[in-house]
Amino acid sequence: MSDREAQRAADRERRAQERIAAAEARTARRQEEREAGMRSREQAREARRIEEEQRRSARVEGRVEERDARPRRRASTGALARTGEARVERDVRGYTTNVDHARMVELARRGATVAGLATVFGVTEDAVRAVLAEAEDA
Repeated sequence: MSDREAQRAADRERRAQERIAAAEARTARRQEEREAGMRSREQAREARRIEEEQRRSARVEGRVEERDARPRRRASTGALARTGEARVERDVRGYTTNVDHARMVELARRGATVAGLATVFGVTEDAVRAVLAEAEDA
């Protein structure tokens, strides 16, 4: 083997060793980055757990109302932004309900309560009982 071939073989061996060392360095660096990421995620989890426990204990002790512990909702769009009120009750003063005796009897047969029928039809419970008694007699 000539000196030139020996030099080339030595250079190949040196480059191979450098590649191996570089690969090992990359592997070690990636492992350290993974471990650092795991540590930071674990610290964040621990901080969230402690914060949740503090919120829960504050709620139990009555220092914080339940709605204070909930996340805030944006109120920049929708009815709240337009009206300034969270909920607007519908004005039903002009509505009328026809008291249909047959419908009342059918709803009672399906399981509606006397109080429920009285509320829906806008009559007294005694009037509902009278209609149902009349239907039983017929």
